[in-house]
Amino acid sequence: MIGTLANVVAVIIGGGLGLLFRRRLPARLTDSLIKAMGLCVFVIGISGAIKGDIMLLVVSLGLGTLIGEILDIDKALNRLGGWLQKKLGSGESKLAEGFVTTTLLFCVGAMAIVGSIESGLTGDHTIIFTKSVIDAVSSIVFASALGAGVLLSAIPVLLYQGSIVLFAGALQGVFSEALISQISATGCVMILAIGLNMITGAKIKVANLLPALLIAVAYYYLILV
Repeated sequence: MIGTLANVVAVIIGGGLGLLFRRRLPARLTDSLIKAMGLCVFVIGISGAIKGDIMLLVVSLGLGTLIGEILDIDKALNRLGGWLQKKLGSGESKLAEGFVTTTLLFCVGAMAIVGSIESGLTGDHTIIFTKSVIDAVSSIVFASALGAGVLLSAIPVLLYQGSIVLFAGALQGVFSEALISQISATGCVMILAIGLNMITGAKIKVANLLPALLIAVAYYYLILV
């Protein structure tokens, strides 16, 4: 768990520094920073999405969005964000957005899965330590733009990566390289949507796309294998 804990600490420290810097930035600069980061996120999303099977993406995102809209995950997360704002005494209106944005960025991707499996099986934390540095820098930037929600993303990082580390032996046979590639591609479409939201204010309900990740796994095993 050393690698996962290091990743969590990196997100918290980076997010804290971002909040500190944010108080010193004028609103005009913060808005420009959000759009600049949105462009970077958009590129990350495209570069990962094009590696996926196109029919898997269509089916996963279609069915996943249907399920997500029925459950209205986005509304539930926004309610949670509003509740946390009241409990924390924060006027931060982008709490849920910061949480969802950085949770996807930090958890969806090969480094999170492969690094956690290696960490659990061999005790080699190299990939996770590398990811921790990247996440720390990202946390600084996104916390300065989106606020305290970035700090909350440390919780799913701990739960997600920690679970993979603990069950690494069993998951090694499940998460093949091909499956990881398809999960990452599906997640990258969501990351692309986040980029669009940041750049254009499109208001795509990214949280309602999350079930697509589970559909991608099912499609892979039922159709592609």
